[in-house]
Amino acid sequence: MCSPEEVALLRLEEVFSATLARVNSLVLQPLLEAAPEPSDPWGRECLQQLHRSSQQLRKVTKESLHSLQERLRHPDSKGLESLLLLHSADCVLQVHLEYIEAYTSCVVVQAFQKAANRRSEYWRGQRKALRQLLAGMSSEGSVGTALVQALGQLLTHHVQQYVLLLLSLGDTVGEHHRTRELVVHAATIFVNLQSFMRQELDQAMATQALWHTLSSRLRDVLCTRTRRLLQDSQDMPMVVTPLRAERVLLFDDALVLLQGHNVHTFDLKLVWVEPGQDGCVFHLLTPEEDFSFCSKDPQGRVVWQWKVTQAVCQALRGKKDFPVLGAGLEPSEPPTSRCGAYTFRAEGRFCQATYEGEWYWGRPHGKGTLKWPDGQNHVGDFCQGLEHGYSTSEVYKGYFLEGLRHGFGVLESAPQAPQPCRYTGHWERGQKSGYGVEEDSDRGERYIGMWQADQRLGPGVMVTQAGVCYQGTFQADKIVGPGILLSEDDSLYEGTFTRDLTLVGKGKVTFPNGFTLEGSFGSGAGRGLHTQGVLDTAALPPDPSSTCKRQLGLGVFPMESRWQGVYGPFWDFVRAGCPGDLQEALLGFHVQSSRELRKSQEHLCCERTHPEDHVGRMEDILEELLQHREPKALQQYLRKALSNSLHPLGKLLQTLMLTFQATYAGIGANKHLQGLAQEEVKQHAQELWAAYRGLLQVALQRKGQALEEDEDAETRDLQVHRLVLPLMLPSFYSELFTLYLLLHEREDSLYSQGIANLSLFPDTKLLEFLDVQKSLRSIDTARVEGMNTLSPPTPGPLCLKAPVALQGPHTDEQSEIFPRQRQVLPVSHRVSAEDDPSCCSTTVDPREKLEVLERTYGEIEATVSRVLGQEHKLPMDDLLPLLIYVVSRAQIQHLGAEIHLIRDMMDSTHTGGRYDFLLTALESCYEHIQKEDMGLHRLPSRWNSRELW
Repeated sequence: MCSPEEVALLRLEEVFSATLARVNSLVLQPLLEAAPEPSDPWGRECLQQLHRSSQQLRKVTKESLHSLQERLRHPDSKGLESLLLLHSADCVLQVHLEYIEAYTSCVVVQAFQKAANRRSEYWRGQRKALRQLLAGMSSEGSVGTALVQALGQLLTHHVQQYVLLLLSLGDTVGEHHRTRELVVHAATIFVNLQSFMRQELDQAMATQALWHTLSSRLRDVLCTRTRRLLQDSQDMPMVVTPLRAERVLLFDDALVLLQGHNVHTFDLKLVWVEPGQDGCVFHLLTPEEDFSFCSKDPQGRVVWQWKVTQAVCQALRGKKDFPVLGAGLEPSEPPTSRCGAYTFRAEGRFCQATYEGEWYWGRPHGKGTLKWPDGQNHVGDFCQGLEHGYSTSEVYKGYFLEGLRHGFGVLESAPQAPQPCRYTGHWERGQKSGYGVEEDSDRGERYIGMWQADQRLGPGVMVTQAGVCYQGTFQADKIVGPGILLSEDDSLYEGTFTRDLTLVGKGKVTFPNGFTLEGSFGSGAGRGLHTQGVLDTAALPPDPSSTCKRQLGLGVFPMESRWQGVYGPFWDFVRAGCPGDLQEALLGFHVQSSRELRKSQEHLCCERTHPEDHVGRMEDILEELLQHREPKALQQYLRKALSNSLHPLGKLLQTLMLTFQATYAGIGANKHLQGLAQEEVKQHAQELWAAYRGLLQVALQRKGQALEEDEDAETRDLQVHRLVLPLMLPSFYSELFTLYLLLHEREDSLYSQGIANLSLFPDTKLLEFLDVQKSLRSIDTARVEGMNTLSPPTPGPLCLKAPVALQGPHTDEQSEIFPRQRQVLPVSHRVSAEDDPSCCSTTVDPREKLEVLERTYGEIEATVSRVLGQEHKLPMDDLLPLLIYVVSRAQIQHLGAEIHLIRDMMDSTHTGGRYDFLLTALESCYEHIQKEDMGLHRLPSRWNSRELW
């Protein structure tokens, strides 16, 4: 027997095939017959491409229809797997992608509008027939614009019906049916296609709108039918130096800087984004120029940097990311070594020469060919932009003692060195000693741990670019004795192993499924890994969320002793009474290269100032400190001090930022280091508060006064969480939140799938599914005063202008939490927000996030009270489904990572209080959305999934 879904699919394909045939004769053929204009080089080509792809789409639709007809005629001999939509879903997808590309190209170059204008009388006579053919055809406006909308809706509706029918078909197929995997795969493909179509149309419309804002000369230079706009500095401001571009345009193939009448275009395949950047600035490298991009806030920097990075990755892959830009493809970071061709323009020896070959960080590096217009050429090896030869200089930035590196410092070799590396940590009389971090770019490794006499000695953690990490005891740069090794698939090995990760001796492997293998391990030439031991398969499967969250380094490196080389000079300065003439000597940094040892204007984190400089005078700094001791004034003072690179506290924070990036950015972005990073941030907050009190004590002593008695631990913790942590957390947020994202990736993936499934429900059905009280589903006549604070009163669903600040800056434009004007209950109310949410849309302060959650809860409760006509306090049983509804409609990104970061950074005084209750409610909401039974493939039996629509 054939299912009703198969019959519905057959009817769908019949109608779509007939519609495509009429679209071809009634729309596409007349458009192609219109005489092309010389000023429209792309229009006819785009229409021809659309015509060809439309014919191919109709051909595939007819083949799909035929397979459905055969299935209905011979249900016993033709199984589900005979359907074209199932056994050739990827091929069907490719045909749809080609049609979407052709259609959006027509949108970009306005092919419909221009061709329709050339046969305006014909189109006026065909309006009635077009409206009968295309349901989305508007009777108002230009024919070209109406065709854009109607043809887009035609395919959108068809793919939507595919999704609904395939999901419903999946409900009818048993879990263990042989075609189950085919049905699920096809449904997934078309769900992803919906996302892809939305992104492509958005980009096409944005690109079309861009061309209207540019002069005809710029359009002629920049406009191509395949180019799509990804970001415009007019939408999200960005200042570029040293070029001072008036406008920055990021396309999917090029970065364009507009400066007066000049257009600077950079092929994305030869653009490098420097990693591990924070604040509002990030840096780009191109073959001839390096640029600094500065946004007005950290969120803008994150969005621009992420989009440029993903656009470069996409350009290097040579095809569009599917379903959306940067969607889980590997690698997520573009390679530093690439191949490409470039013609040099700047004056110099390479001017007008074309290099084709290997590149590294914006410079010819490796095998390549350099050709000049006069016929000269060089074929062979290149190194950092030169035809041959190496520079072996290395640079040290840090503290010295008697001419030797001593205290905290950073040693960095030249990128072209045979073994490029960077060490950030402590030194003793010219040697690496104490706690330090070294990155070996050649091996793709980062070591975090203890050193002595230039060798790794003592406890240490190693993370690799491949995602493998291990912890153990090192001696003479080698790991000795037992250790812990975590592989990328979350397998755990406890035992002995070598630096190249060969398992040797006794050990135990715990696999992700809970199985264990314990015994002796070894390897031999040609034999690979061999073991003799016991495989235990009886253990219960562990919680997947716990196996992937094992943390390294905790308890191994005491927090208070990790970066004493940074804090030491500061306390030496305080103990000396903060003398202004010694500020540079005690807090400044010096540079040593292999050629010379000298004091320099270059610094690790700060700028030099003249002693008489008013801003840098310690007398002024200490006097201002005394004038700002009240809570509000103190917060303003600390904000100013921490953001000022000339202030001792600002210098201290910037150096701590450098150590944090050296440890946890790039290769160090490993989920198993999240605990280490979290406790380090908290420790820095405590140390910065202690540093402030140290300066305060000096300021009071200069006035003949004494500091109050030492703070107790409770008072100190309160000040740290309320004053210091919110101000310094943004400096570490990018790297810290990345670790939370990685740590909670699995749960957030399940949550995102749950959100996607719930988004398929109409409002009323979702509220019914969540068991929201009927009295909150059906009210549709009441009005609430003050609703015009959001927008003019219009019929429709109640909208909650909920705050947007639970999330800090992210690399996704849809990352606002509870975005404005999201639907909350399907009744005709509009409620006003207590505060303007835009003022805190980039907050990273846990307390502010909790306040946002509290206001959101208040809005929900107040709205429910107005709907019911009486004051109503929501118990958890009633709050939870409403909160699930709000979260699902808000589509908050990375909610699990957000919740855990808030709880980890939350003031302990809130434990057991109202904030704790609300955060627990949000956690419960998050966990419910993850549950498998929230998925549409497991709808409650009382529903027919088709009835949802």
